Amino acid sequence: MDKPDFLEAGWGGSGAQRFQDGMRWLKRREWLLWVSTLVVTLLALAAFLLTVFPGFFQEHDKWYALRPDQTVWAILCLLLLFNAWLVYRQWLFRSWHQQAEKLNVAQESGESLDPTSLDPVTGLYTRASVEAPLGKEIGRVKREKTALSFLALHLDELPQLTARHGQAAHIQALKEFAWALKKASRGSDFAARLGDEDFLLVLPECHSGAVKQVLDRIGKVEINCAGAKVQVSYAAGWIDYQSGELPSDLLKRVTEVLRLYHHAGKDDATKVTARR
Repeated sequence: MDKPDFLEAGWGGSGAQRFQDGMRWLKRREWLLWVSTLVVTLLALAAFLLTVFPGFFQEHDKWYALRPDQTVWAILCLLLLFNAWLVYRQWLFRSWHQQAEKLNVAQESGESLDPTSLDPVTGLYTRASVEAPLGKEIGRVKREKTALSFLALHLDELPQLTARHGQAAHIQALKEFAWALKKASRGSDFAARLGDEDFLLVLPECHSGAVKQVLDRIGKVEINCAGAKVQVSYAAGWIDYQSGELPSDLLKRVTEVLRLYHHAGKDDATKVTARR
């Protein structure tokens, strides 16, 4: 069965209305499915009851005649086919529901992916574009009372790396580090590049005590320069969401953490140099 039109990407300005119309269409389809299930069940029950009366099966010499036991098996086979079709339709509707919800979340949070909202080098959110998904996560924290942590990361020696190996190494380091953040992320996490050397990883449903596990997943980041492996060192610190904060407030606190790295001495690659 073809995918409904409202699941196609690119809702545009009428996205919310198309989402609502599409969900109503799905509900009507599901309602019709259950009505057809009820009708088929009642017809099968009626057919089973008719097999109790032998008078309906007296013309055994006719080519189309069925014995009661044959009738029962025929009904059972038809019910099995119908149930298989029913399971398929339920799976299909559930899949469409999930796709619609994902598209709606993407539409609301700006993830319908206007390329201009992403950093052209890393493909991550920028400082400006990350505020929309941050607002969405803060709203979810308020509704569901879940945890929300933020991992601030600073590339310690990026200027020195650029001076030694050139701008190509600079770009390669940024891309490799962004890829490391993506690989270490869960499905609900998202990252942003806040400045040339500064990154943010947003961790929904994650307490500060579990951030070390995220750092372990990021691990060592290396690039290949002129045939040699060069480590991209970074420092990391984290903060938790505080009740009542706005996205702009959170970004200010993250900036304060990152500012420590700009004035502090260089630390070990994964050592935490600031924590709030």
